[in-house]
Amino acid sequence: TLAIVWTGSEMIVWGGDGGSNGNQTPLNTGGRYNPGTDSWVATSMTNVPAARFAHTAVWTGTDMLVWGGTIDYANFFNTGGKYDPGTDSWTATSTANAADARAAHTAVWTGTEMIIWGGAGVNPGRLNTGGRYDPDTDSWIATNTTNAPEARSDHSTIWTGSEMIVWGGYTDHPDIVNTGGRYNPSTDNWINTGNSNVPDGREYHTAVWTGSEMIVWGGVNYPAGDFNTGGRYNPTDDTWTPTSVINAPSARDSHTAVWTGTEMIVWGGTGNYATLNSGGRYNPGTDSWAPTSTTNAPLPRYVHTAVWTGSEMIVWGGLGSIVELDTRGRYNASHASLPTGTQTPTPTPTPAHLDTGARYNPGTDSWIATSTTNAPTGRFGHTAVWTDNEMIIWGGEASSGLLNTGGRYNPNTDNWTATSITNAPSARSTHTAVWSSTEMIVWGGAVCYPCMDFNDGGRYNPGTNSWTLTSTTNAPEARSNHTAVWTGI
Repeated sequence: TLAIVWTGSEMIVWGGDGGSNGNQTPLNTGGRYNPGTDSWVATSMTNVPAARFAHTAVWTGTDMLVWGGTIDYANFFNTGGKYDPGTDSWTATSTANAADARAAHTAVWTGTEMIIWGGAGVNPGRLNTGGRYDPDTDSWIATNTTNAPEARSDHSTIWTGSEMIVWGGYTDHPDIVNTGGRYNPSTDNWINTGNSNVPDGREYHTAVWTGSEMIVWGGVNYPAGDFNTGGRYNPTDDTWTPTSVINAPSARDSHTAVWTGTEMIVWGGTGNYATLNSGGRYNPGTDSWAPTSTTNAPLPRYVHTAVWTGSEMIVWGGLGSIVELDTRGRYNASHASLPTGTQTPTPTPTPAHLDTGARYNPGTDSWIATSTTNAPTGRFGHTAVWTDNEMIIWGGEASSGLLNTGGRYNPNTDNWTATSITNAPSARSTHTAVWSSTEMIVWGGAVCYPCMDFNDGGRYNPGTNSWTLTSTTNAPEARSNHTAVWTGI
């Protein structure tokens, strides 16, 4: 959620979310890291842009341009700043004719302009608009929306030298897509990317440009889960070629990828509920993978950043198992890894998702296990209500992804009955549920990595085993990890 650029001699990081355990703490601080001296210099706080995360940054050759972002996924920015490391000074970017405020968008540098596109904002939600910013004139020009890809966030974007290619991401349906488009700023026109042999739809994947192809890899789709697959897109003939899965790194999302000139290096991320410090080097010439060393590798992390220096990949920041990290590491593909400090790899254990339970009698201080016959899939982050004769559990997360399934447990018969999925709300976790005396009402919750919240829900009637969706008219703002009670009315 922070922004990072490589200047040719230094890595500059700025902004991001400094909170932990789900608490959001936007930052407007940063630093310049010199791998030659293994030293940091703080970026100036004079005229610095407001604190934010989920923003973007590009390097112009002389300045770092940061733009957009959010403080809480409810309040968004259409502001930014130009940072000159030579003078350690900030200059605000113009807001005249700037693109709508947003976060989780993408940005590329064309050589003369920064192009931002997509993302999520307050109205109308996810966006298929963008803007071209010229730092020399401090001016904006809107990108054309005719034939533009469907509005989305958490997509990938690369610059080919003449076109910006966007692909994948999450739309407002909600839906995860495998579509994309090529934008030519010279003509202000869009062309769709090919749809033959295209990879499965995904978000939180990565993309690199090789000089002739865009390579996308990894990512996640619900309920399919994480991918260790990818594809190579050739814009010259508008074709896709799948990447090999032989010796590919384990499936993951929220990882990083860099292009070395001959190989794509992917590293870190999260997969199957484990935080990773492994990776792989992919050679498109031979369509083959080689693993990256884990000796002296940085601590496992995801939603971190990575840059290629010309000889090394530098990774920094990100989330570990429960807290943000300020550690980093330098990986040299030719002679193993060069740690920037002593760090012991600490793999995060993969949690089990349980479909077991027990009934506890305080009178006898005794436990009786609940049956697992016909029990719902093991999960966490779900809800449970008591109906006067049954327990109903619903939603949550499993190793396969988010769920919109559930079950009714009768302690008298020690039996489970599945809840219908017809007209059920979309899969989610960290929602709430109450029992109204005739129905279970579920509302809110989130789709995570990172979280996008819901303001919808459903009413489940166990007598008819049926769902009715709740209205969203005048509904509260979307949220998760909230509370709910039933008034009796």
